[in-house]
Amino acid sequence: MNKQLMSVAWQRNTRVLAKGFTLVELMIVVAIIAILAAIAIPLYSDYVLRGKLVDGMNGLTFVRTKMEQFYQDNRTYATTGTYTSPCLDAANQTWGTFSLSCPTSTLTASTYTLTVTGSGMTADFVYTIDQSNTKATTKTPAKWGSVVSSTCWITRKGGGCN
Repeated sequence: MNKQLMSVAWQRNTRVLAKGFTLVELMIVVAIIAILAAIAIPLYSDYVLRGKLVDGMNGLTFVRTKMEQFYQDNRTYATTGTYTSPCLDAANQTWGTFSLSCPTSTLTASTYTLTVTGSGMTADFVYTIDQSNTKATTKTPAKWGSVVSSTCWITRKGGGCN
């Protein structure tokens, strides 16, 4: 008799184990996934955005190098004779999501200012560099606190400089 009772009890336990997840357990798992996603997605988006900012900085650095080489050869940043200033050659070039420009009002024999303006994901970013290698951030998105800097390129929320 004891064997029959044990057999019935064992069968009941296996049936209980074979039922699967309860609704409460499933909701707990869904809540945990939602919390992790709420934290991870904004951090990942910010990480991707910061990676795209490098394109603008690379464009500025590349053209600045060309400007200095031109100055070393011609002793002027402005167009001279048949030699066109790299500043004007670089105008309207794109670097990733950034468009590079060289306002002619800033281009003289001894000065220039290069500017990159973001578009798309980087739409609210504007960076500059001049002949003295002065890096500046003239515009950042409002969600970054609208921080600007006249001494560095801001690459992080809250004003972290590069």
